[in-house]
Amino acid sequence: MPHSKLEDLPSAGDRWPALGHEGFKTVHWGDMEVGYTTLNAPLDCTEQYKWGGLPGGVCPCPHYGFLFEGRIRVKYPDTDWPDEVIEAGEAYFVPSGHVLVYETDKTRCLELNPAHALTSCLDAMQKAILKMTAAGEEVAPAPAE
Repeated sequence: MPHSKLEDLPSAGDRWPALGHEGFKTVHWGDMEVGYTTLNAPLDCTEQYKWGGLPGGVCPCPHYGFLFEGRIRVKYPDTDWPDEVIEAGEAYFVPSGHVLVYETDKTRCLELNPAHALTSCLDAMQKAILKMTAAGEEVAPAPAE
C-alpha cells in the first residue's frame, strides 16, 4: 500500500509551474492523485483557468482536502451559488465548476483528487503559464521553496 509524508511526495512543479519546484507535490495512487500545495503569496487562479482554455474558465476537477494554513475563497462563476470560504483547520469538498482564490500570504493544503479530472486542470495550467509568460502577464506568486 502506498504511503508518504507530505514533504516526501514527489515534486510536480512542472505540472503547475506557477508554484515553483516545491510549491506543488503530487503522486498518483489508484484512481486518485494525492497533492500537497504550498504558497507564500496570494494567488487568484481566474486568469490561469481562462488562459489555459478551461471551458467556462472554471476548474473541471472536484477537490477533497484539508487546509492546514491559509484561507481559500471558492467562486462559482455564472451560477447562483455564493462564494465559499475555506479556513485553516477545515476539511473541504469543492465540486467541479469553480475558481480558487488563495487569499493569504501562506497556504498549505492536502488534496485528494480524481486523477483524470486533475490532469485536465493541470494541463490547462501549464498551457496558461506558457501563454501568459509569452504575453508578459503576471503568472504567479513567490514560489514556496
